[in-house]
Amino acid sequence: MAGNTQNPMDEPRYCGIPTFMRTPYSTDLNDLDIALVGVPYDGAVEARSGARQGPRQIRDMSSMMRSIHHVTRINPYKLCRVADVGDVHFSQIFDVAASHADIAGFYSRLHKAGIVPLSAGGDHSITLPIMRAIAANYPVGLVHIDAHTDCCDEEMNSKYSHGTPFRRAVEEALLDPKRTIQIGIRGAANSDECWEFGPQHGIRIVYIEEFNKLGVDKVIDEARRVVGDGPTYVSFDIDSLDPAFAPGTGTPEIGGLTAIEAQGLIRGIRGLNLVGADVVEVAPPFDSSGTTALIAATIMYEILCILAEKIADQS
Repeated sequence: MAGNTQNPMDEPRYCGIPTFMRTPYSTDLNDLDIALVGVPYDGAVEARSGARQGPRQIRDMSSMMRSIHHVTRINPYKLCRVADVGDVHFSQIFDVAASHADIAGFYSRLHKAGIVPLSAGGDHSITLPIMRAIAANYPVGLVHIDAHTDCCDEEMNSKYSHGTPFRRAVEEALLDPKRTIQIGIRGAANSDECWEFGPQHGIRIVYIEEFNKLGVDKVIDEARRVVGDGPTYVSFDIDSLDPAFAPGTGTPEIGGLTAIEAQGLIRGIRGLNLVGADVVEVAPPFDSSGTTALIAATIMYEILCILAEKIADQS
């Protein structure tokens, strides 16, 4: 691990200052390949707040992670220099536009340093400013795992909520809709615009009913076909899981993925040209057990493994 004289993986999990995956905390961007980032912001939710507390609990639960993946045998810490670079600092937390600018500025520094970000939110609006940083020069493809498309035009008269980021990303030419797949979509809505926008622009939507019919492997095949070999971002909303597994989220929808299916989806996109990822919408106040945050930490570890392998293969 980067900059370590003592391996924190050998320490009891209840010891030390909690960082993502027990990696070193670092503010030095000159010697990193992958940055683990907290984005404690939920100022753009229209229902239940609480995702602002997500990064802190995910860090705590991520102490349960170990080094070597039991299936792939990937050890991301031997392949890449990985560190927790802390949380985005917010200068005007009650101002959505200003907060999004703070996020974009933080990720712009990472991107200019050639560092791949893996983030814990925070509500799903944070993905838009992250994309503004990493997709400033070219649009990216997207593997989006979620209960909702997040392609609304407005929520509560705002164009910048956790239900609008991917519509804005398409409009701002940050996201290539023809290289975008959304998996696990379900739940009623008050307007069908959230479902119509994607197909009108070329986004492939896999509703949960189709997912259940096809199965994990065939959905993976479809995801790989859609995004191809171009630069691709992964955005994982914890409400993609059924609330029986992950109740700690602001907008739960029953009938969702199992934890095993979620792991399978991430493992299945191994080898894609990934340029970053996030896990969002973990709201600890709605799950006192910490299980939702444990799942989020595990999904982050799964993503970290395939990110590290890809970076190492390219170096």
